[in-house]
Amino acid sequence: MQLFGCLYLLCAISAPSLSPSVDGAPQAVEWLSWSEAIERMQTSPRKILVDVYTGWCGYCRKMDNEVFTDALVAAYIRDNFYAVKLDAEENVPLVYDNHTFRWLPNQGRGGVHELAYALLDGSLRYPSLVYLDENQRRINISPGFKPAQNMYKELQYIGGNHYKVMTYEEYKSR
Repeated sequence: MQLFGCLYLLCAISAPSLSPSVDGAPQAVEWLSWSEAIERMQTSPRKILVDVYTGWCGYCRKMDNEVFTDALVAAYIRDNFYAVKLDAEENVPLVYDNHTFRWLPNQGRGGVHELAYALLDGSLRYPSLVYLDENQRRINISPGFKPAQNMYKELQYIGGNHYKVMTYEEYKSR
């Protein structure tokens, strides 16, 4: 019984050091609008992670609740990316690079935003993550739900620039 008490105490003492926190609460991903991320890129370039989602997508909510709240995932995103939430069915025009992206009512299940359509090359699968480099060029499209451990590995692959020298399959097998 004493052994379990010591293990519990050790875990309780170690836990705060394993997850970044402010006042003991884990820090979340700082989600930005597309415009906010592009504005920040002007003074401090970094990669962009775009979470393309819809309101009706169950796996999108699962990513929000289980993956983006994971302490390691959230910390890695905060430290290495500008994170953007992009509702693929939002009916709000967005101006970027002298082009106005609009909602297309006759595309996809409930219409689709032109920016989401462009980022995903028309492959409307949700959730999908789109990684952009510091020059806003697409690195990769990563469709589907992925558990936190897999997401963390994928983030390290992109964030650490490993994609420049090897495939993701090669990186995973290291």
